[in-house]
Amino acid sequence: MDTETTIADLKTQVEDFVKERDWAQFHTPKNLSMALAIEASELMDLFKWYTDDQVKDRISSKPMSDEASDELSDVIIYALCFANRSGIDVADAIKSKIEKNRSKYPADEFKGKF
Repeated sequence: MDTETTIADLKTQVEDFVKERDWAQFHTPKNLSMALAIEASELMDLFKWYTDDQVKDRISSKPMSDEASDELSDVIIYALCFANRSGIDVADAIKSKIEKNRSKYPADEFKGKF
């Protein structure tokens, strides 16, 4: 559960999985960034050509919800692998990026706007 598992726990689980299979040799930042993009496109593929309302209906159905969950998991797993290989502290990176975005997109100027 999200409320019980830390990012560090997930990074360790992913790294253990990779080590058990001797896959670290293939997990260069370049390869992982490409794999991450591919998995993100597989998530998008589940919803292409559907309207927003159709997507809401599809994601609420069990088979589609499971598929989306699997694809999202692949995206997150590759992101964590990338962080592991690149020495990126995910929590620090996210906090830093949110602060940059706060400065770049002040709420009083951008609220409700794209």
